[in-house]
Amino acid sequence: MFDIGFWELCLIGVVALLILGPERLPTVARTAGLWIGRARRFMADVKTDIDNELKSEELRAIKDIGTDLKDASRELHDVGSELNEDVVSDDTLAEAINESAGSENEDAVEQPAESVKAPSKENAGAG
Repeated sequence: MFDIGFWELCLIGVVALLILGPERLPTVARTAGLWIGRARRFMADVKTDIDNELKSEELRAIKDIGTDLKDASRELHDVGSELNEDVVSDDTLAEAINESAGSENEDAVEQPAESVKAPSKENAGAG
């Protein structure tokens, strides 16, 4: 902010000594120090309050995100249960299809087994 170096402070001290005199300079310096200390503490308190407010705002935002995630989780759970019910109803349909197809598959399974047995009987008779 301000760029005050050593020589500027020396110049201010000499001017203050000439204007105020050696009797009043220590009391003025003490008073100025107290005011500067109060100003620094005030600025530190303001900074702390602002930081706390920002943190509380961030916590509120995180809390809102958490509630949004809970809502989304509930919706996903509801959709999952609906899908599970659909799968169960589809499973009964699939079982019925498999049962009707199962009798056809048994006939298909028996035919290759007989064709495999037939050559082995011919080989046994030829030998």
